[in-house]
Amino acid sequence: MTGLFSSGDDSKKVFYKTDDEIELIRQSCLIVSKTLAHVGSMLKPGVTGKEIDRAAEELIRDHGGRPAFKGYHDFPATLCVSFNDIVVHGIPSNREFREDDIVSVDCGVELNGYYGDAAFTFPFTAVQPEVMELLSVTYGSLYKGIEQAVVGHRIGDIAFAIQDFAERKHGYGVVRELVGHGVGRSLHEEPEVPNYGKRGKGMVMREGLVIAIEPMVNLGVKEVYQAQDGWTIHTRDRKASAHYEHSVAVRKNKADVLSDHNYILEAVKNNPALQIISPKS
Repeated sequence: MTGLFSSGDDSKKVFYKTDDEIELIRQSCLIVSKTLAHVGSMLKPGVTGKEIDRAAEELIRDHGGRPAFKGYHDFPATLCVSFNDIVVHGIPSNREFREDDIVSVDCGVELNGYYGDAAFTFPFTAVQPEVMELLSVTYGSLYKGIEQAVVGHRIGDIAFAIQDFAERKHGYGVVRELVGHGVGRSLHEEPEVPNYGKRGKGMVMREGLVIAIEPMVNLGVKEVYQAQDGWTIHTRDRKASAHYEHSVAVRKNKADVLSDHNYILEAVKNNPALQIISPKS
């Protein structure tokens, strides 16, 4: 689940994790990844957001976890289910999915006092090529950001890498109002991790920092608005938006990705109702 952007120096509020704590976060992320894979296996035209939400909660609890989003600031569901022009924070409903939908599913789990967080945008079979390209670029921008999550780099290096790839090179709108975040004993910790910014700016990352990197990229304009339900975020021009997310531990030479999309990609490959998606390089 994304955070709302607010300016300020948050470097004094950051909680660094031990290796043992990072492994506990990884365990939570494993349940998140398996939950998203289960959702991916269920998706087909006619299925509803409420159906996948119920299945996700059951799987999480069967694995000993707790849905992190349910009840968070009164959010009513286990998953954020956001389709087409919904950027993030969609509330699962009885609307049936259609073969031309894209569906972004964001999931968080708390296990043994530590949180995991990840998201994936699933394309159905009739999604248009221009929207598939948006998904591929957004997914690629996630990994461009992750490449920068190493000791000695700055938060702005992550932000710049994502914006440079998605916006400058491919012409999409990178959302400004919503950001990634630290994750650990709380679902949302400092620092904020924007998807736009300047190289060499922001706090210096140290060993043990764990962050959720989650580009939100629009086919059209970058501007968004919030629906009257207080949660659902739409693109201003009502064009499609994509969202991918990993929880990542900052290390010396290479970021340690704690969530695992391979489970999800395998589910997508085996679901004939979905198109296979790969990150743009």
